[in-house]
Amino acid sequence: MDIDPRRLRVLREVARRGGVGRAAEALHLTPSAVSQQLAQLEREVGLALIDRSQRRATLTPAGRVLAGYADRVEEELAEARQELIRLTERITGPVTVAAFPTVIWHLLVPALGMLRERHPRIEPFIRELYGPAALQELRLGEVDVAITEQDMSRPVPAQPSMTLHPLHVDEYRIVAPPGMPAPRSVADLADVPWVAGPVEQACGQALERLAALHGFAPRKVHVIVEFPPTLALVAAGHGVAIVPALALLDMPGGEVQVTGIRDVGARRIDAVTRANRSRSGEPDPVQAVVIAALRDAVAELGAQPTGHADAG
Repeated sequence: MDIDPRRLRVLREVARRGGVGRAAEALHLTPSAVSQQLAQLEREVGLALIDRSQRRATLTPAGRVLAGYADRVEEELAEARQELIRLTERITGPVTVAAFPTVIWHLLVPALGMLRERHPRIEPFIRELYGPAALQELRLGEVDVAITEQDMSRPVPAQPSMTLHPLHVDEYRIVAPPGMPAPRSVADLADVPWVAGPVEQACGQALERLAALHGFAPRKVHVIVEFPPTLALVAAGHGVAIVPALALLDMPGGEVQVTGIRDVGARRIDAVTRANRSRSGEPDPVQAVVIAALRDAVAELGAQPTGHADAG
């Protein structure tokens, strides 16, 4: 019985993506081409691998068994590639990093400059992707390194298939309109309007935590994902907001009031890679140098907002 490993990869994508159409998109093939590859693989093994009795093609028990072996073959091939990199002592190849705007701007841009100098054979590709979508693409192998954020008060989620590499603890600041009397505590802000982040994001989580701690329900007049429009709304007098220190870097002084309220907390920023059983969670060499460059970018931040003096 001869099995073509290229067809195993097709079966693997069908199993991972949950259907022929999505597998075709991931492999940059037509659904017809994927179906032909699967039919040929079935002829090679002499067993039905796809259940075509339903509207949506699913794997048979034999298909699921073979897809599991396909995963192992893919892992072995990835290991072989990394061993070859170690033998040649040349760190080379593509690497896809998923990140969100503040990290792209203040960490990834300087890290890319470092990588260009240190490892010119690396080919980085940045995708602006956030939260569960980024982790899903990491699981599927479409992303090699995902940058995540989370409020520091929350426990680090257990991800057996992934490894977290801490990058930065980004302190929160509360910002207010320039003409507003300077608040001295979170309790002073119980009745003011808030420009809030979504509750699934770190700053949104921080506001919910602080409101519960101080016994008030925040009056959210706007819910904004990105920090530039959040700061623009605050500057225009539409409310106060919680933002991380990274979002305030390079912002012109005087546009918003960075209050003197501390003990607001922080968000943790991590790089996440797929766990590798044979390396005890260590990233591969290309991922490792990307993470090292990100940590060097963090070290060079001098993470204080520029052009601002604390109020109060």
